[in-house]
Amino acid sequence: MTQYLLSVHYVDGEGATPSEDMEAAYRDVDALNQILMDEGKWVFAGGLHEPSTATVVRVTDGETMITDGPFAEAKEQIGGFWILECSDLDEALDWAAKASVACRAPVEVRPFQDDPAS
Repeated sequence: MTQYLLSVHYVDGEGATPSEDMEAAYRDVDALNQILMDEGKWVFAGGLHEPSTATVVRVTDGETMITDGPFAEAKEQIGGFWILECSDLDEALDWAAKASVACRAPVEVRPFQDDPAS
């Protein structure tokens, strides 16, 4: 089994105010999370605060520099994620389709690298 990152993309300025649709999305994501747990696919998941809350830490030549804001200067940022244990990419893509419906946002799927120790 391989672990996959299913990342939900936040578009700057969208979804900033609570609405009935957002509340429904939260309920649908909670329901999907329960299914993932029941089927043994769930490893970890979480939603993130808006990108403006990010802090970037960079060490260059032993000197630490800390800056406010997201690392990438882009309109789209990661807004949340799931880490799932799936048998293959096709299964991960099937879960991503369900996740996209539940959270009403695009979901990117990426496999984790194999553990070099195994």
